Amino acid sequence: MTLSLYNTLTRRQEPFEALEPGKVRIYCCGVTVYDYCHLGHARSYIVWDVMRRYLTWRGYRVKYVQNFTDIDDKILNRARKEGSSMEEVADRYTQAYFEDMARLNVLEADSYPRATHTLDGIKRLIHELENKGYAYAAGGDVYYSVRQFAEYGRLSGRKLEEMQAGASGRLEKDPEEPKKKDPFDFALWKSAKPGEPSWDSPWGAGRPGWHIECSAMVRDNFGETIDIHTGGADLVFPHHENEIAQSEAATGKSLAKYWLHNGMVKVNGEKMSKSLGNFTTIRDLLDRPVEPMVLRLFVLQAHYRKPLDFTEDAIVSATNSWKTLKEALLFGGQYGDRLGWSQREARSESNSEGQSEAQSQSHLERFQEAMDDDLNFPLALAVVFELAKDIQRDRNLLVHEGKTETNPEVLQQQWQTLLSLARVLGLEVEAEAETSPSQEADGLSDAEIEALILARKEARKAKNYAESDRIRDELKAKGITLIDAPGGVTRWHKE
Repeated sequence: MTLSLYNTLTRRQEPFEALEPGKVRIYCCGVTVYDYCHLGHARSYIVWDVMRRYLTWRGYRVKYVQNFTDIDDKILNRARKEGSSMEEVADRYTQAYFEDMARLNVLEADSYPRATHTLDGIKRLIHELENKGYAYAAGGDVYYSVRQFAEYGRLSGRKLEEMQAGASGRLEKDPEEPKKKDPFDFALWKSAKPGEPSWDSPWGAGRPGWHIECSAMVRDNFGETIDIHTGGADLVFPHHENEIAQSEAATGKSLAKYWLHNGMVKVNGEKMSKSLGNFTTIRDLLDRPVEPMVLRLFVLQAHYRKPLDFTEDAIVSATNSWKTLKEALLFGGQYGDRLGWSQREARSESNSEGQSEAQSQSHLERFQEAMDDDLNFPLALAVVFELAKDIQRDRNLLVHEGKTETNPEVLQQQWQTLLSLARVLGLEVEAEAETSPSQEADGLSDAEIEALILARKEARKAKNYAESDRIRDELKAKGITLIDAPGGVTRWHKE
């Protein structure tokens, strides 16, 4: 099977071939740290986290870099509003980013370069562009000369002539236009303004433009060309278009072989925005509370390139789905000892082993086939839930009838396959949730539970039904359900 990805640059799905066999270099555009992350950020970073996990699962050595934009007009405006500094605002929301992503089980990047830590690389790149005739200084600013780069618009499919015809009103209001040779030129370096942070440069004190930051950070961390560049669809133009123009004009080489973009998030069919009152941050949603894995599952239920509509019904559906998956993920820790899994290596039953391996291979192959088809998360999830529902069925049989329909060794292999595939999707149960029925429940040990069940049995024999019911209710209040089976046997399990 061959992994293929939809490349925004070529507008088609292409077989993935790494620049260097066995290694993948990925750069993901990160957040501008002036506010808490919202649902759009959650979608983007979950999607690329799963892509990274999958490439690693497939055997690639992945280097994943994601930046922070820590100097920007939005950050400065927040600092002025709060009476704080750019650094204080950036540090606070950078920390908030890490907290939110940890809750969503998004793996940390290998490196998190910051714009303010990449100033030497930024100035060096601007200087090269100036020397090659792609940039010019004007009154302390430096601009990129868009028309000098013949392939401008290749990523977005936009043509300058068409944009110019429909954007004259906006361009007339551009305060920087008098300095520009062309309305489409964009800033690489901005001259210092009173009261704003600035750094020395050959063009005078100032700060970098937004687009040049990523070009410099890619170059500093990887060199001239990377395998995959990712981001939200809203970054295709102008940000990623400008990155290509800057980097490729300077190096003469492709910036990235594959450009991948995730679709936008809507709320009840409308674009998410503060003005519409439907703006939702990750922490607001998780503090409602919505379980982090519910949000992650919700994101993965749609193809990553398509729009994702956030509705209450969708979250309820994802909550129910996560309950099913969670029960299956916890199954081995709760019931493995009862099924004798810990002694499995001491036994040899070739028939069940062969059946187990064949079933496992089938699930693995179908999961990989789905993911190889441009990261088809919904289809991959279908394989995961097929496993989960099979395990849940056997769990119910074990709880209610004391045995499973599936051979315990086959069931063990199914559960281990489920854990492996769910982990690729980042769908994992928190360690503290992995409790076993053999552990204490609300202070009651197994022996104490069995003693109460025996006392209830004696009460029933004596026709003391009030006491029998009291014991049942006491256990139920502690999360323990009793099941009276034929033959006078009473089984129990935790809710």
